[in-house]
Amino acid sequence: MTSRKKKFDCVEMKNRIQRDLREEYKARKSQFASYVDFLNTSANESEEVRSFLEKVANAKTAAAS
Repeated sequence: MTSRKKKFDCVEMKNRIQRDLREEYKARKSQFASYVDFLNTSANESEEVRSFLEKVANAKTAAAS
């Protein structure tokens, strides 16, 4: 079996996203009490994150039934 070349690097992607978040936080730092507050607010502002969290909550509810 031959291995296929990856189209993206997961570690590089994670590092890029974290770097972008840190840069955004530095620019908006005065709006937040902490970095955690910034992350939570950013997540709540993201439709993609809200949708994911809703799916997780629904899966937990279904598993508990």
